[in-house]
Amino acid sequence: MYRLCMLFISLFLLVGASHHVEASDISEAPLINDLQKGGYVLYVRHGDATAGEDQQNFSLSDCSTQRNLSALGREQADKYGNAIRKLNIPVLFPVEASPLCRTMQTAQIAFGTQNAKVNAFWLNIYKLSLMPNTQIVDSTLQAFTDEVEQSVPTGSNRLIVAHSFPPGVGLGELASMETVIIKPLGVHKGYQVVGTLKLEELLQLAGM
Repeated sequence: MYRLCMLFISLFLLVGASHHVEASDISEAPLINDLQKGGYVLYVRHGDATAGEDQQNFSLSDCSTQRNLSALGREQADKYGNAIRKLNIPVLFPVEASPLCRTMQTAQIAFGTQNAKVNAFWLNIYKLSLMPNTQIVDSTLQAFTDEVEQSVPTGSNRLIVAHSFPPGVGLGELASMETVIIKPLGVHKGYQVVGTLKLEELLQLAGM
């Protein structure tokens, strides 16, 4: 009886492990292959930012008035950039970042100071967390669609380092350095979310 129970347990563990590998191969590897060909928008939340706080009247030019990357956040940004390069995912330079210090720091650490630029529009996504009225939410989401539905040249991907959306709004809540992979459908045609990758998943795919 004991041997029979152990046999069932062994079979269960073997089947479970096999299923995990197959799911990873099916769901993630083809996505990486597509990204290597380009034509996508990669929307990335900044790294862990638990140093300091956003003061009520924070200044974009004064990082001391904002939440900033922690040591973990800096490490995450560095690993993210290395993983993108190791996976041979082409990125259109300069990458874009919201003007807050934590987003620019993430982009600069991941891809180099010379390869990052501010796009002030992405601060509007941060402002959604301040619970604006419905009209502002709707106009921001429409403006977001207008931004990411634009075609990206084949052979490269547009990368944006910005902020999490509120739960249930837009792309939804994102973890630190989580990437939403967006396929632009063209002007006035919208976009399609084709997948998401948490940092841990990206690093695993890169063998890191």
